[in-house]
Amino acid sequence: MAFVSGIAVGKGTWAGNRVASQRANPRSVRSSNVVRMGTLIRKPIAEELKEKYSATDIGGKVLAEYIWLGGKVADMSTGKPICRDATDIRSKTKVLDKAPESVSDLPEWNYDGSSTEQAMGNDSEVMLRPVAIYKDPFRKGDNILVLCEGYTPQGEPLVSNTRSKAAEVMEKIEDQVPWFGIEQEYTLMELDGRPFGWPKDDSEPGPQGPYYCGAGAAISFGREISDAHMNACLYAGLNVSGTNAEVMMSQWEYQVGPCVGIEAGDQMWVSRYIMQRLSEEFGIVVTFDPKPMPGDWNGAGCHTNFSTKAMREEGGFDVIKEAMVKMGERHQVHIEAYGEGNERRLTGKHETANISDFKWGVADRGASIRIPRSTEAQNKGYLEDRRPGSNIDPYVVTSLIVETCCLL
Repeated sequence: MAFVSGIAVGKGTWAGNRVASQRANPRSVRSSNVVRMGTLIRKPIAEELKEKYSATDIGGKVLAEYIWLGGKVADMSTGKPICRDATDIRSKTKVLDKAPESVSDLPEWNYDGSSTEQAMGNDSEVMLRPVAIYKDPFRKGDNILVLCEGYTPQGEPLVSNTRSKAAEVMEKIEDQVPWFGIEQEYTLMELDGRPFGWPKDDSEPGPQGPYYCGAGAAISFGREISDAHMNACLYAGLNVSGTNAEVMMSQWEYQVGPCVGIEAGDQMWVSRYIMQRLSEEFGIVVTFDPKPMPGDWNGAGCHTNFSTKAMREEGGFDVIKEAMVKMGERHQVHIEAYGEGNERRLTGKHETANISDFKWGVADRGASIRIPRSTEAQNKGYLEDRRPGSNIDPYVVTSLIVETCCLL
């Protein structure tokens, strides 16, 4: 039996026949019945009750949802930051008397770090420092999402606070105006560990081919979730630039960017938080596992597009070529930070390069780094690093790309 982000997947875990209504509407997975995941039972909440209390007058107060990354995001036990769980995003609500005009108006807060693998029980207090504000797509009104960094009471960044170091790296090349566009792929799963919409008799759907950007009741599974996520992110103020169905059935992608510097990591983590919140409402599990299903199925990546001001200006293709030499020399350093379990995805098949090899090419989706055809034609543009897995820490990946291409 294999485990996909904590979900048991193996023989004997699927039962019954495919239910037609589940193919047409993700909410039918929940319908009026409880939904089971192992020994867990998730009971749906009546929509009318949610609407009743969300419309309650709260006396002019503002609800601020403080968001931070849990201890599984950055495991430093090997001496290198390895993201063990890209869904380990925590939050809690603080009631404010009025809406803040800027992030500096928000108070610091604290939480129990011993419950998030970020502190010991005898000294468990961890501090939250707000760094960015977004509109709350769930509560709406003046309510906000607040992205925070984690610090010890002594003011030191937590080991899992990868943003702090990334921000320092981005400041060093601020004049080069680094742009990032990150393509987040993800897979929708039933609560029983089965990919959403897949046959319930333990068989597999038809082979890959029609699912990528496809349409139809037997082809597209989860469009409602993808669309809801895109709309919620846009409402929040995130620079989401698109979304599409991916090559494997029930796999989707959205793109964040272009964003400048540290904003790329900020917006990616907030977009993931919004996705996890939406999964509660749809009764669907979202996994960022880089190879959720074994066999002849595409894995899930987090392709990272990058450019500097020099790369975007006339003659920038030569600057990109110089960066390719540096990227090749540090290939293994990047691979070690590009997602746990990524070796299951980077096999040289399914639009990937082999994890042991480095190569770049124009319009080559089997390369480690792809150069768009437009970049070659215009002699300027950007590069696409195709190695990152879907479960990366974007702070680590974006700062590492900057370090390799611009600071060495």
